[in-house]
Amino acid sequence: MNETLMRSWWMLALRGVIAIAFGVLAILFPVVTLGWLVALFTAFALLSGAIWIFGAARNRKTDEQWWVLLLLGLVSVGAGTVAALHPALTLLVLILLIGANALVTGVLDIVVAVRMRKQIEGEWLLIASGVASIVFGVIVFLFPVGIGGLAIVWMISLYALVTGTLMLALAWRVRAWARLGEGGGRPAAV
Repeated sequence: MNETLMRSWWMLALRGVIAIAFGVLAILFPVVTLGWLVALFTAFALLSGAIWIFGAARNRKTDEQWWVLLLLGLVSVGAGTVAALHPALTLLVLILLIGANALVTGVLDIVVAVRMRKQIEGEWLLIASGVASIVFGVIVFLFPVGIGGLAIVWMISLYALVTGTLMLALAWRVRAWARLGEGGGRPAAV
């Protein structure tokens, strides 16, 4: 998997850009209707999942751990599909779905980071993104009803901006590590 991420650093960058775009759209339109929130979340989950599935499929013959990326993608696509098929979900159910997606992808991000640490140093960016996802998911599950719709929009925006920024930072680091690897150097610590 390490070689897959080194060769495909752009997957991390694209995932970061999608998350940031989602966060900015949510900030610009904080009074968005539930239907638009469902649409934005659906697009984010489907696009993010598709990126991981593409990366897994592309590297399945050369990477024994390709299935972790596939699982990450399938979880996101599954969450996006459920949201798309049931647009009349209550706000509570949508919030819990978003929280579940954040928890699972956070755990899987940490799994990917732990597997990467065998060849590179500084995997803390992906771990930090995973921890941010887990913290967001836990908050959503602890306070699903007590937080108003506007507060949820702001929380989702912040979550998407933080994880997107961390993914972009990681993508640039992985790109640098890949270039060092091509030149025979060892990746530097972050």
